[in-house]
Amino acid sequence: MDSKRENEGPDNPTFHMDEKVIGQLSGQPKRHDAKNHQDDPDRNKPTYCVTDVPAWYLCIFLAIQHYLTAFGGIISIPLILSEGLCLQHDSLTQSLLINTIFFVSGLCTLLQVTLGVRLPILQGGTFALVTPAMAMLSMPDWKCPAWTQNASLVNTSSPEFVEVWQSRLRTLQGSIMAASVLQVLVGFSGLIGFLMRFIGPLTIAPTVSLIGLSLYDSAGDKAGSHWGISAMTAVLIILFSQYLRLIPIPLPVYSKSKKLHTSNFFMFQTMPILLGLAVSWLACYLLTIYDVLPKDSAAYGHLARTDVKGNVVSEASWFRVPYPGQWGVPTVNLAAVFGMLAGIICSMAESVGDYHACARLSGAPPPPDHAINRGIGIEGVGSLLAGAFGTGNGTTSFSENVAALGITKVGSRTVILLSGVFMILMGVFGKIGAVFATIPTPVIGGMFIIMFGVITAAGISNLQYVDMNSSRNIFVFGFSLFSALVIPNWIMKNPGYLQTGITELDQVLQILFTTHMFIGGFFGFFLDNTIPGTKGERGLLAWNKVHLEGSINSMVSEEVYDFPFGITTSLQSQSWIRYVPFCPRKSGDPEKKQENTDAFQSTRV
Repeated sequence: MDSKRENEGPDNPTFHMDEKVIGQLSGQPKRHDAKNHQDDPDRNKPTYCVTDVPAWYLCIFLAIQHYLTAFGGIISIPLILSEGLCLQHDSLTQSLLINTIFFVSGLCTLLQVTLGVRLPILQGGTFALVTPAMAMLSMPDWKCPAWTQNASLVNTSSPEFVEVWQSRLRTLQGSIMAASVLQVLVGFSGLIGFLMRFIGPLTIAPTVSLIGLSLYDSAGDKAGSHWGISAMTAVLIILFSQYLRLIPIPLPVYSKSKKLHTSNFFMFQTMPILLGLAVSWLACYLLTIYDVLPKDSAAYGHLARTDVKGNVVSEASWFRVPYPGQWGVPTVNLAAVFGMLAGIICSMAESVGDYHACARLSGAPPPPDHAINRGIGIEGVGSLLAGAFGTGNGTTSFSENVAALGITKVGSRTVILLSGVFMILMGVFGKIGAVFATIPTPVIGGMFIIMFGVITAAGISNLQYVDMNSSRNIFVFGFSLFSALVIPNWIMKNPGYLQTGITELDQVLQILFTTHMFIGGFFGFFLDNTIPGTKGERGLLAWNKVHLEGSINSMVSEEVYDFPFGITTSLQSQSWIRYVPFCPRKSGDPEKKQENTDAFQSTRV
């Protein structure tokens, strides 16, 4: 999900055969107690660096693990959007959206790792675009007709119903595609470096936090369909991810040297969301077959039944390849474009932080300007593809998977490439998406409570770089956050007051002022850059230190960011290449590295 900062000190490997590490995790005494762990140069070094290729079986396992890590965040997005798209009672279409978003996420991952920033960073849907999308779909012109809320009145195959949801989705598609053009231009033109000078922790913190806070209503509605089932789901995910995460499960493993033996697998840490969903899902199935849950559609708890969504699995096709324009020709809504632009800007700022984090955890030097420019540009291309294919969303870097690099100590981009292939395969097998579309509503609600809470906390965690003893910073963050809750709430309750007489302008203002993250991000950006404060006070020095850390002792050279297939070598002979902001420039690398080293040293003084 869209939390965008890595775990700064991950020391609980998900899959590790090193007995010394397992011993440390289980509380056994270390052999080097007298030595401060901060002085240990090998403590945070990856076992496999960016260009390394682990054994094939380890590649497959780790690729599946990355897919499972991103699973909860990716599958949540079409489930949230289905409410605004009037698809609550059309599980088959929900399954098609799930297949499409996984297919596009896999495709974007392959593009990013091969032609983009070239780091082992997985791409997926972004919650930064969910908020403006829901703001658009909640406008009077786009609210779902009353009859679509009643399952008995919905005929999912009728042309009228199909046009209801497809017209909304096509507008989302076109608006996302138009907004993503900005990201393509900002990335490939090199403008992202200039913009990042003005975006610091006090801009990122309220913006990301409000992505989670603004979705409380959606989570509450789904959880309220049966609070018992929702609570059970939330408790299970908490139990697996927090209390049982370091408990290893012995599994049989075969190798040429050790033959058949057992190895520890930290299953609860690897897939807590999937396990929590599966157990709650099974409980709902048992309660359904024994008729504990009510059959009456108007009764409380009916949506917890597993037979509510009919024969969606049997109706879904075995094999279906998503394609651009599958829902029709995209249309553009000017107001929605402005809302999506706010989400795109937020996503770009967060992704730059992810690139630096990913480089540090995978043993690579800090990404040079050309790699960052290319990465943001490819993310823009990914959002363009996501809009064209009709996911109802864009694409961004997944911080959960960046954190997984530090946990597994495997920074190989081969693993992420394979993970992208797995996501593409899931996207073309229609039955898989159909299975997940049948998850009972309260089970989804319990998952949302956990995930949106984590997104909120991840945003607030950016304040660790800021001096929160400063009354200036407390004011900037507090005012930005609270204003972003008050203003959209008032406008939603009083829609008639925001009228200028120009319909298009009214729609733009309606979406912008009901998008929490836009309000919070705008105030955070404006106040942080206008109220006097030192760089240390604003958190910019600590922010830059984190980005530059590891530049001296990186385990691979900056050639890791070059184009593949020898393209960089052939381009070096061209004199004009120095003027292209997204192409590698060999001549400036030593100076740039020395500049980064000097900057890093200055932050320590």
